Amino acid sequence: MKSSSIILVIVLFSLVSAVSCESRQTSGGSKKASSAPDAPLFAPASSQARMQNDEGVGHYQQRHWDVAAGHFARAVKADPKSAVAHYNFALTLDKMGKHEEATASFKKALEFASNDPLITDSDFLKKHVGM
Repeated sequence: MKSSSIILVIVLFSLVSAVSCESRQTSGGSKKASSAPDAPLFAPASSQARMQNDEGVGHYQQRHWDVAAGHFARAVKADPKSAVAHYNFALTLDKMGKHEEATASFKKALEFASNDPLITDSDFLKKHVGM
């Protein structure tokens, strides 16, 4: 009886956690990796760029800019229309001091992110593209 109760609690906790994570997603399908204003975004499950992008997010969070940039570049190659991959690549280029390249990538992110407020409302993007 006691083990059944523990299993039930674990299952309920898992369901609540999954619903909580989904509620932070935007209509574009992306979600922030943290609450920091310059946090990278996780790609939607349906994106061809997801695996490389999410690997890049981990390295970005560890401040491994070169490694993160490589993963985001591969994510862009895997899905050239991924606003999330372009956005994360731009954030990383900005951190590396490559501001002209970051601006170009932010413009690409904006081109493909018409319905993703995490991208279109980003102060970092707006600063780079002059909005």
